[in-house]
Amino acid sequence: MQTRPLGTTGPQVSALGLGCMGMSALYGEADRAESIATIHAALEAGVTLLDTGDFYAMGHNEMLIGEALRAAPAALREQALTSVKFGALRDPDGGWSGYDGRPAAVRNFAAYSLQRLGVDHIDVYRIARLDPNVPIEDTVGAIAELVEKGHVRHIGLSEVGAETIRRAAATAPISDLQIEYSLISRGIEDEVLPTTRELGIGITAYGVLSRGLISGHFTADRQLAPTDFRSMSPRFQGENLQHNLSLVEALRKIAEQKGVSVAQIAIAWVSSRGEDIVPLVGARTRERLTEALGALDVTLDDADLAAIEQAVPADAAAGDRYPAAQMSHLGTDR
Repeated sequence: MQTRPLGTTGPQVSALGLGCMGMSALYGEADRAESIATIHAALEAGVTLLDTGDFYAMGHNEMLIGEALRAAPAALREQALTSVKFGALRDPDGGWSGYDGRPAAVRNFAAYSLQRLGVDHIDVYRIARLDPNVPIEDTVGAIAELVEKGHVRHIGLSEVGAETIRRAAATAPISDLQIEYSLISRGIEDEVLPTTRELGIGITAYGVLSRGLISGHFTADRQLAPTDFRSMSPRFQGENLQHNLSLVEALRKIAEQKGVSVAQIAIAWVSSRGEDIVPLVGARTRERLTEALGALDVTLDDADLAAIEQAVPADAAAGDRYPAAQMSHLGTDR
């Protein structure tokens, strides 16, 4: 397994990371045994970065990862690096009620995550979205105190803009920014990516298959459960979905010419954007994990990249990546 630096202040990690959210929440039912087997298969394949959030199914995802780590051989358990997002507030009905980045809350969230994961430190810790009521300096400063005490190894950011990145980096060393980046979600290319590269901050890219939309496996007639995030996502609705699936078919022609899958070429494209970018794949089964790992063997030359750009130009997608109510929490400079 190839490795990449997670920014100038972060660790070396596998060239692909495993995003574990879908094993617990937002994308329909998941099989617990298969989820744990998939985490084990990822570790055995050399994947080191396991990404989660303390609010994914209200702690379920962290406990799932903790269970998988306890059952893994010691050598594999020791190579695993945990990346944890915190701060999202939930209610007993599964609702969302904002974000909390106060220093006292940071310490509280971390204490529970350490317990659920069953680890003595978190490798990368980050607030999931900016708390509009708390300066980023206060939140990052609280994580820096956790670093000093050995509870956290590295500080990350998630879904913030260039100004916030600069303010955070002036407060403490930032290892990476987790943010959505895919063929059809390229907003970071204008300001965010140049800023992280200037400051030596890595990118962990989530949504590289746009929640399955550009995986090559999603079909227009697929029935989604009401609790599935995609049932509310603008890109999966009506004419937007039809348009976006037409982009997938254009991408499929290029993939077939190379003898690879649509998902593999989409992941390879993100990986080709730079050594400072680590794609997170949201595989929920060993079958999908194997397909994703195959992307590491896909090399895209200039002709391939030009063909992909023609098939799926920047801003080609129809619909926002989140419902309107959630878009206000993305990339906010505060």
